[in-house]
Amino acid sequence: MLEAGVKAPDFELPDKDGKLHKLSDLRGKKVVLYFYSRDNTSGCTKQACGFGELYPQFREKGAEVIGISKDTVASHLKFAEKYGLPFILLSDTELTAIKAYDVWQEKKLYGKVSMGVVRTTYLIDENGMIAKVFKKVKAADNPSQMLGEV
Repeated sequence: MLEAGVKAPDFELPDKDGKLHKLSDLRGKKVVLYFYSRDNTSGCTKQACGFGELYPQFREKGAEVIGISKDTVASHLKFAEKYGLPFILLSDTELTAIKAYDVWQEKKLYGKVSMGVVRTTYLIDENGMIAKVFKKVKAADNPSQMLGEV
């Protein structure tokens, strides 16, 4: 897991419309970068909707919110439209950012071991440095927690 005080790895990934986004394009803004496992699952939906509801307040504080999963662009489009998500969702089907941020890890569910995304949120400062890392966050609480951190 990456730690606070290190430079946040840059990435270039497509959003729900296929437009490419780079983390480095957001220098000068704080970025709440959260990694989640799948669109339309209960925890991930609670987390995304929470960020969506609080998004105007994040923007007032000069921060951007970005969610990343390994879902496809088409999946993100349906997810964002279904829940009216106003922030950036990025598709990382090749796991480039997911692995760079060390959130692709072994998970155990009902005794079965598999690889997957561990729900993690990074707060990145205006200079592109990781300010804080929140591991194994609670999906429903994470958006308000992060608003308090920004």
